[in-house]
Amino acid sequence: MNATSNLAAASATGSGWWRWLGLSLAIIVADQATKAAILTAFSPGEQRAITSFFSLVLAFNPGAAFSFLAGADGWQRWIFTLIAIIAACVIVWLLKRGGSVLFCCGLALILGGAMGNLCDRLTIGKVIDFLLFHYAGWAYPAFNVADSAITVGAGLLIFDSFRQRRAEPRQSDA
Repeated sequence: MNATSNLAAASATGSGWWRWLGLSLAIIVADQATKAAILTAFSPGEQRAITSFFSLVLAFNPGAAFSFLAGADGWQRWIFTLIAIIAACVIVWLLKRGGSVLFCCGLALILGGAMGNLCDRLTIGKVIDFLLFHYAGWAYPAFNVADSAITVGAGLLIFDSFRQRRAEPRQSDA
């Protein structure tokens, strides 16, 4: 058996669920390392153009995606913290149950991203964003490595949901 089939077998049965936590940890480390580098090199609001459509910027987001609830009085920090903790518990439970490699990979990416942003919320009360895409006066909201992992993970879960499954025998057929 090769490494890929070992991973697929462990994912399907849930026996290798802890391996996926390694991917989550790698996302957390990459997210926190890149944020630390940006905090060291930039002042708040400072922007450096890398290309005509991409810049690095130091931005802080006390809200959620697309600055949802960013203007609230601070209570949102604790709501988003609670949501991240509950989501992490559910994701670990799902990883223990097993599934396809795509499913488990998607969950691990979402878990790593959620925990990366949770670290920011717990330490400074807001999320550090620094990747900014823009064109001709339009700009996509700044985001970070954790946000990217969450987005890719969600995409993998959606893609996995459309894959054909083998018909499983019903209880009465067994």
